[in-house]
Amino acid sequence: MGLYSIVRPMVFTLDAERAHELTLAALKLKPGAAPPAPDPVLATRIAGMDFPNPIGLAAGFDKNGEVPDAMLGLGFGFVEIGTITPLPQDGNPKPRLFRLTEDEAVINRMGFNNGGQAAALERLSRRAGQGGIVGVNIGANKDSADRIADYVHGVRTMVPVADYLTVNISSPNTPGLRALQDAGALTALLDAVMNMRGMDGPPLFLKVAPDLETADIDDIARIAIDARIEGLIVSNTTIARPPLRNRHAGETGGLSGAPLRDVALQRIRDFRTATGSALPLIGAGGIASGEDAYRRIRAGASLIQLYSALVYHGPGLARRIASELKALLERDGFSRVIEAVGEP
Repeated sequence: MGLYSIVRPMVFTLDAERAHELTLAALKLKPGAAPPAPDPVLATRIAGMDFPNPIGLAAGFDKNGEVPDAMLGLGFGFVEIGTITPLPQDGNPKPRLFRLTEDEAVINRMGFNNGGQAAALERLSRRAGQGGIVGVNIGANKDSADRIADYVHGVRTMVPVADYLTVNISSPNTPGLRALQDAGALTALLDAVMNMRGMDGPPLFLKVAPDLETADIDDIARIAIDARIEGLIVSNTTIARPPLRNRHAGETGGLSGAPLRDVALQRIRDFRTATGSALPLIGAGGIASGEDAYRRIRAGASLIQLYSALVYHGPGLARRIASELKALLERDGFSRVIEAVGEP
């Protein structure tokens, strides 16, 4: 952890959301750095995009697209901003973000707080030509009368500035949102957003929850393949509560971090089986080391994403995971990361 191990105790004296706001403010002051150069072992091509390495920043860290280039400069192979809704919204009442330090976990009930898609569009338009893969995660406003229309609006608005789009229907913090994972609603949603995206738009991914039954997984896999989306992000935070030690364990919201590791790994395996490897999978949830990333890749993930682990391991984490992952691949005789995808 280096310097971060020294400053972390001071950071942890602050309210979690305030600490995050200060982190973003500091990153805005950070001198620009180039995205990571493609690594011969770690570089991979997914959905027509060339990733210099498979380690991505998950949505939720940079909700408004304020610091994507700073995060690319920290070694992430790609960055996903958002979740961004058509209209600005404040999200849920504070406090709504909790560190569970003993568990290396986070509980959040943020509720898609963001400045809206118009502001994000203007901000991302200013970074045109700077390089690096920046995806945009889109959602629906809490009080929307037509949530599918909100996703269509998000696609229409963000297509010009997104290297890929993620349809997020898996947050537990917007009431009723996860109902869009039901077969009928999901079919209607994906048909609508794919029609809006058209043939020439950026790749479209779907982000799903870990709290799914086998029948749900099979339905989602079938519908996603039929809709010809380009990938599944597996998974979001969980509403389940495994044994936890921290006093905030009973807080309402989505749990992320180390306690999500095993269930998220199993969901990658489940979706690999359900899709028959017909769709690229992006593994998220509980990834904090090269070993975690490697296990997710061997289970079927072509890319991985992280966020909560940054809270505990600091800004050098992406580079450390890349280094550890490369060593593991070379140890086991893989010359390229893609060779390890789905290899037990």
